[in-house]
Amino acid sequence: MGVAAYALWGSFPLYFTALAPAGSLEVLVHRVLWSLVLCALLLVALRGLGQLRALLADRRRTGWLALASVTIAANWGVYIYGVQSGNVIEASLGYFVNPLVTVLLGVLVLRERMRPAQWAAVAIGVVAVGVITADYGRVPWIALVLALTFAGYGLAKNRVGRGTPALVSLTGETLVLAPFALVALVVLELAGDGTFTTAGPGHTALLVSTGVATTVPLLLFGAAARRVPLTTIGLLQYLTPVLQLLCGVLLLDEHMPPTRWVGFALVWLALAVLTTDTLRTARRRGALARAAAASAQG
Repeated sequence: MGVAAYALWGSFPLYFTALAPAGSLEVLVHRVLWSLVLCALLLVALRGLGQLRALLADRRRTGWLALASVTIAANWGVYIYGVQSGNVIEASLGYFVNPLVTVLLGVLVLRERMRPAQWAAVAIGVVAVGVITADYGRVPWIALVLALTFAGYGLAKNRVGRGTPALVSLTGETLVLAPFALVALVVLELAGDGTFTTAGPGHTALLVSTGVATTVPLLLFGAAARRVPLTTIGLLQYLTPVLQLLCGVLLLDEHMPPTRWVGFALVWLALAVLTTDTLRTARRRGALARAAAASAQG
């Protein structure tokens, strides 16, 4: 289920390309609205409306939910724009860099202490972004915005509560965004820029399917996260940007000059350092926990 979730997210460049001629804003608003419809139906079927009401009644959690909604909307919108503007490779870079940004957020916001290996990984990542910036001739803003917004989304979701079911949380997020999405959709249609009813029934069905495309991978991820170790999920997350990169290079014919490969290689080196440190730390903590448990039993 974990592999399926990350593979579906990794195939999104092909999916969002197929949604043309709808622009990134139109795709985003349909994604929000149809996701809300599907999530609401599932919550009714699974009798989860009480959990949603409890979430929305908690002011502190609702505030973090609103922040999660804003950051994921920005992430979705920039990602769709990146794909439709022919910048799939740069978008994949954002999700490669995301774990490094998440570590930095832990230090800056949660006051966590970084281990030497984490500092080394972040430093290598900064050098990598510098190399890629020199290659592009501009700051890779799509990648950086994706990394920052997704890391911010993860932080907000953490504050909403790890015990909140994924379906309940997504329903709350889309409920917050729905009024803005509905206004944007009306404006697009009145301006004649909407494509929902003008590009054929196949296109209409694809726009409606954005709700399924958003919800199904999240539910698969949530089911996997409850069944496998967190370190496994952490390793699986790299499947998505790898598939996105392959989509850009092999299927969408994006150009990848040698200098950019060097920058990506540095990012992968940083991730290798970070992942190795994470696995070692997890094993060490596990060993200490087992020793403590054995001591307590003795």
